[in-house]
Amino acid sequence: MNNGASATSPHNSFQTHFLDIHEVLPEDEEEEGVIKMEDNKVTSSKKGLQKPIKLRELKRPQRSFNRQVSLETGFSVLGVESKAEDEKKVLRRSGRSFGGFDSANRVGAEARKGDFNIFRTKSTLSKQNSLLPTRKEKEMENQRAEGATGLNEPVNKSVPVGRYFDALRGPELDQVKDSEDILLPKDEIWPFLLRFPINCFGICLGLSSQAVLWRALSTSPATKFLHVTPFINLSLWLLALATLISVSITYLLKCIHYFEAVKREYFHPVRVNFFFAPWVVCMFLAIGLPPMLEPAKLHPAIWCAFMGPYFFLELKIYGQWLSGGKRRLCKVANPSSHLSVVGNFVGAILASKVGWIEAAKFLWSIGFAHYIVVFVTLYQRLPTSEALPKELHPVYSMFIAAPSAASIAWGSIYSEFDGCSRTCFFIALFLYISLVVRINFFTGFRFSVAWWSYTFPMTTASVATIKYAEQVPSVLSKGLALCLSFMSSTMVSVLFVSTLLHALFWKTLFPNDLAIAITKKRLVKEKKPFKKAYDIKRWTKQALTKNNSGDKEFNGENKVV
Repeated sequence: MNNGASATSPHNSFQTHFLDIHEVLPEDEEEEGVIKMEDNKVTSSKKGLQKPIKLRELKRPQRSFNRQVSLETGFSVLGVESKAEDEKKVLRRSGRSFGGFDSANRVGAEARKGDFNIFRTKSTLSKQNSLLPTRKEKEMENQRAEGATGLNEPVNKSVPVGRYFDALRGPELDQVKDSEDILLPKDEIWPFLLRFPINCFGICLGLSSQAVLWRALSTSPATKFLHVTPFINLSLWLLALATLISVSITYLLKCIHYFEAVKREYFHPVRVNFFFAPWVVCMFLAIGLPPMLEPAKLHPAIWCAFMGPYFFLELKIYGQWLSGGKRRLCKVANPSSHLSVVGNFVGAILASKVGWIEAAKFLWSIGFAHYIVVFVTLYQRLPTSEALPKELHPVYSMFIAAPSAASIAWGSIYSEFDGCSRTCFFIALFLYISLVVRINFFTGFRFSVAWWSYTFPMTTASVATIKYAEQVPSVLSKGLALCLSFMSSTMVSVLFVSTLLHALFWKTLFPNDLAIAITKKRLVKEKKPFKKAYDIKRWTKQALTKNNSGDKEFNGENKVV
């Protein structure tokens, strides 16, 4: 009996121990630590060793599932427990920004797809959100990841304008600096719509302005000796119209599927000005309408349809400049800001063609007032108080767009190229000449779609020169008009051929748009430099001199006493 009792007592104690383990598992970590200590005492029995291991393994698939869900939602909790503290502070230069994720850490194709879902429109993610964890689980994951990374902030929050200048470089602020990391992978091709920038409307600007130029060349008395056929104007007008329709449809699809990326382009200090471009292109097409298609008089509804959205958008932008907030003019001013001013003069030209002279005068006044402010701000370098780097030199061509358009608009309103028109024209001509003599400003840069936006200022200056040659006919004025028109058309032809080559043959027209994937805050923490040997010597010398001076003062006080 004693032997039987002794045999059963360990068994009963083992059963009680097993029940305690099963009941304590859902409780706090402190009690689990006590159970682990008790497990070490029971390691002699094989049955007792196997069951706790199975219970502990039940928790691991849940954590791996949470990690997969975090990849779909864009939060980084991977590596909180297993990685060292140094890897939490400094991101790897893999270009993935999610705590240093690389392809080895990805699970299947769904994780790969999740990288781009953070920029998708919220309505397209409604079905995916039903599979995500509850709000409480998300909050707990965010709290865990908060100490490791700073990526748990919502992507759809507006990025401060100063962040774009700090993180980006290049002629159009489209290149990420080496010290920065981004939200999307660099080593794989993004979806086409996500790579399609709003800068593509610059192509439409260049082609539509060329239609206006060749209309002037074929109808102006100053260039009648050239005998330019109007079919060139017709073909360019149709090409510009087709380009505008295709670019507009593509960007509309981007707004539908990747609206978060569109919002980031709107907050971009350079690209926000290209949101004016579609309406300027429409007004250019109305002004450059071929004579064989042009009615006796344009209907005022055309002007209202094109100028209305432009006017409401400039109320928003000019209000930000005037209010003195974070997006004030001295903070965001760049040569592309002239795009938000030129449309007023183009709208004034169209208003005069439909017969609304007072509306044309109103727009001309608004455009000229803001042109002076933008010109002075950029001329004095108020945003940085430094000279523009070499990469930003091509944008100097935007300086000649506004005064050229202003001279044409004034002549169209008053039906005469009088003193005010000539003043604006001479300003544009001087800026044009000052850029031509510095030809090195425009060499040594890679091709980009944004280069198309530099063609329409040259075209506008050519049209203004033709108008001046009509008022002041001479060999010099006609030769200048012919020279500037040839330079403008040559530039557009070269860019058109380059665009076709990059799009059809080299497939490099639309690279990954890294500018929209920057983080709201800089994630890579800079390491404090170690003190060098001479710094340590200097520090020890200072300490010794302080001690010696203190001893001398103390000894002097003793002598006085």
